[in-house]
Amino acid sequence: MNSIFLRIYGGIIAALVLVALLGVGALQLTNEVRSDQYREQLARGTFRLMADNLQPMEEVDRRRALATWSRLLGVSLELQDLAAGRLDGRTQGRLLRGQVLVEQTGPHAAQVYALVSAEERLVLTTGVEQISEQLARATVFLLMDELVRYPIVEQPKRLAALKEEKRFGFDLRLVTLEKVDLDEDQQRRVDEGDTVLALGKGGDSIRVIAGMVGTPWVLEVGPIYQMNPYPTELLVLIGVLGLTLTGLILYLLVRRLERRLQALENVAVKLASGRLDARAPTQSADSVGRLAATFNAMAEQLQRLLNVQREMVRAVSHELRTPVARLRFGLEMIGDAGSDEARHKYMEGMDGDIQELDKLVDEMLVYARLEQGSPELIYQRVDLRALLDQVIGELAPLRAAIRVERGQCRDAPDGGVLVEAEPRYLHRALQNLVSNAMRHAESRVRLTYSIGPERCRVDVEDDGPGVPEEAWERIFTPFLRLDDSRTRASGGHGLGLSIVRRIIYWHAGRAHIGRSEQLGGARFSLVWPRRQESNVG
Repeated sequence: MNSIFLRIYGGIIAALVLVALLGVGALQLTNEVRSDQYREQLARGTFRLMADNLQPMEEVDRRRALATWSRLLGVSLELQDLAAGRLDGRTQGRLLRGQVLVEQTGPHAAQVYALVSAEERLVLTTGVEQISEQLARATVFLLMDELVRYPIVEQPKRLAALKEEKRFGFDLRLVTLEKVDLDEDQQRRVDEGDTVLALGKGGDSIRVIAGMVGTPWVLEVGPIYQMNPYPTELLVLIGVLGLTLTGLILYLLVRRLERRLQALENVAVKLASGRLDARAPTQSADSVGRLAATFNAMAEQLQRLLNVQREMVRAVSHELRTPVARLRFGLEMIGDAGSDEARHKYMEGMDGDIQELDKLVDEMLVYARLEQGSPELIYQRVDLRALLDQVIGELAPLRAAIRVERGQCRDAPDGGVLVEAEPRYLHRALQNLVSNAMRHAESRVRLTYSIGPERCRVDVEDDGPGVPEEAWERIFTPFLRLDDSRTRASGGHGLGLSIVRRIIYWHAGRAHIGRSEQLGGARFSLVWPRRQESNVG
């Protein structure tokens, strides 16, 4: 599948199917747990009441009571030894803590256990079916048998105590016959002492009502609600609706994302075909928007590098043409020279042309290395005053007519003159600036520096004609000549200032040009942080 939407949607469907299968299993397990809790809730009070009644009885009385209750419930009640049963240690521990256990043995059948005596380790057990109706009738009989032992006025209080002590899972009430919601026939039967089973209004519950002969009370047990398991169809319906809604929302989100990625792909195709001005739309600041912005930055960098490459090829071919032509002319003239002095003159000219070619190649290599990316810079603490004096000492003798001097400088507030820089590249930048100033100066070139707490600055000024203000923004462009004839007369290939700009850029600084207020010519300034973030050797 080539569509992002289809891949994501397919993954979501697979995840939802897996969740649905797990949900069905969880629903089944939940229904089983709820069924166990429901049966235990119904059986707890009745069996706890029977077990407590059996505890003080003798053996004969116990057998008689078990026979009576068995006929009432329609099941066989037994007393078993706790250790003789098939109960594990955990189940035995629950019985010893007074819990009534109901273990399902069939769709509608269960085995009930209730502890009679911890000392004798006796357990009351039986298998029952239709647990709600059977237990309701047995509960009525047991409660009436318990209540008749108390005076009439104390019977409601005793019933409330039994409900609390035995923890019945349904309501127990003693009320007068007038307060019971029954029809006339049911009221007559209850008044005669019969037991009536009444369905709830919704048909999902039952009530057991029995009249207590010789008292004004009517014993009402319930309502006892049926346990309704969660239907599997409900989970399926919820899954289908969830899948549909998820698919719709996912489609709206992913489709927009896919269109944006498609637009980015189209721009990449255009760039591959040579349309370097193609750019991706940046509509937002999310991940795709940031990717588009990064892609555009990459495209701009690519376009800039290719433009630089084209400009360099064009400029190099132009720069090589003149010295190569002079070399060819010199070779021809050497063959026609009539004296050693003439041949020596032509050879000196050819040597100068070779030096010019060598300098051009060197500047091209340095510029290409700086343009390709960050060079390996090993920052060191450099004595700025000593570096300026070194550059002056190296270049001043080359043109005796130009006075190169160090002006009034300002050291750091702590008196230091050390700055962090790459000595070799900073030395090359200052050499280029001073050489450029000496080519255009009339008589003076001055170097000054200023070191602050955070940044440092070097200024190179001359008393030449200066640079027009409209050319300040493009003076650092590679191979740029503001006055081609003048530049040819003074030398240079238009790469020196570009190299200076790249060197100071990799020092996290900037190079700019202005007008010298004191000398009247150009003033080139380099500004960079006094301390670099990289390690300093």
